[in-house]
Amino acid sequence: MGLSIIKPDSKIDFIGLRKYTMVFSLVLLLLGIGSLAINGGPKYGIDFAGGVLAQVDFEKAVQPQEIKDSLASAKLQGLSVQRFGEDDTEYLLRISSVGEVDQRLPEILKAQFGKNLPDNPFSIERLDMVGPKIGADLRSAAVEALYFAVLLIAIYISGRFEQRWFTAGIMAAGLATGMYLLDMVGAPKQMQVLIAMLLTLGICWKLKLNYALGAVIALIHDVFITIGVLSILGKEFDLTIVAALLTIVGYSLNDTIIVFDRIRENIFQRTAPTYGEVINRAVNQTLSRTLLTSGTTLLVLISLFFFGGGIIHDFALTLLVGVGIGTYSSIFVASPVLYAFSPDEIPEPEVESHNHADGTV
Repeated sequence: MGLSIIKPDSKIDFIGLRKYTMVFSLVLLLLGIGSLAINGGPKYGIDFAGGVLAQVDFEKAVQPQEIKDSLASAKLQGLSVQRFGEDDTEYLLRISSVGEVDQRLPEILKAQFGKNLPDNPFSIERLDMVGPKIGADLRSAAVEALYFAVLLIAIYISGRFEQRWFTAGIMAAGLATGMYLLDMVGAPKQMQVLIAMLLTLGICWKLKLNYALGAVIALIHDVFITIGVLSILGKEFDLTIVAALLTIVGYSLNDTIIVFDRIRENIFQRTAPTYGEVINRAVNQTLSRTLLTSGTTLLVLISLFFFGGGIIHDFALTLLVGVGIGTYSSIFVASPVLYAFSPDEIPEPEVESHNHADGTV
């Protein structure tokens, strides 16, 4: 008998709780959007904004203001100093532009610190430089990658659970055409992706791809809340964070598919007369597995967060938030959305063959 922390025959009314969880999700989304609005959007790292990043390790403890004062006469544009790790000896120095002065940054640091902090030797552990044009291109590519991940998931869910591969293909072709036309008229990449995302939701709703609609809304919910939390915490967005967000999309989808698969199985077996009862039964049956999987994953991420070092600190934090929200959304977002767009009662078995003929479940 498999390990179980919650009995599969539990009778928690998840569908009945949907109004409360909807308010909770809405509050989290509004807090994140508010933080992004106040901060003027995400706080981009060197990868996306361009500039120079230097990781400096001092022999003795030093305060951030001492470092800034020591470099004041060098007039480094957009200089910011951030403690790296738990000690007061290692710092990240960021400069907002790449130019002739920035190319000579090691020499400048050696001269400035040698003059102003002569009793505190230092070493440069890392030096990264990204031009503003490359940063903008990377930013657009990252947003596009997130969108296409969600689109491919919508296509897969439509075919996997509703046997409507042809309809999903038409949706993909229409969205690709729309993206191409927006690109032709010179629309910014971020605007293209936002419009395409809204079109994806609209098409899923219009074509009654309810499983895909539930999965896509849950994934957008997870990504936006995670971005909002990072914005509230003042974290920078770079390629590492994008990699974490794509990982969250995959992890959240895995949880959602497990629940959806059990819902579909219960519908075929007619374990209850209404969709609400079927969905509640399916979520209760998979709840123990979902919590065990997420719990073990979170234990690993907590270890990475506290003991993995400064390099992967933000990556581990992003995954911690995302996995937690992804587990929540599989139970309280994806399934209620599926319920909201499904009929009240499950059709009789004889209707099933007719439904399969027109490609629906």
